[in-house]
Amino acid sequence: MATFYALGNYTTQGFQGFIKDPKSDRAKAAQAAAQAVGAKLVSYTGLRGPYDFLAVFEGTFVQGAGIKMATEASGALCNIAVCEAVNINEIAENAAKIAGAYKGPGK
Repeated sequence: MATFYALGNYTTQGFQGFIKDPKSDRAKAAQAAAQAVGAKLVSYTGLRGPYDFLAVFEGTFVQGAGIKMATEASGALCNIAVCEAVNINEIAENAAKIAGAYKGPGK
């Protein structure tokens, strides 16, 4: 299982929901979404800045993409960016192998 970080924003509809129910437990909602597809919510944090929340979960990219699609389709969330944790050293090792073999256009 991979670790994914979902950063996103609430819509006007989502903020209206908070005003109606200020004690709404969004971590519980995120956990239910993750469990519905067999993923595991690790943490959920409200943020101040360009994003309104960060949800960390373990699962597959397809599960994360499904969560993104369903929650944005609800109308309460938007701009969800799903990022996957990676090992930068493994990426660099592959890049080093490719660098010797790849030739750019015109070279």
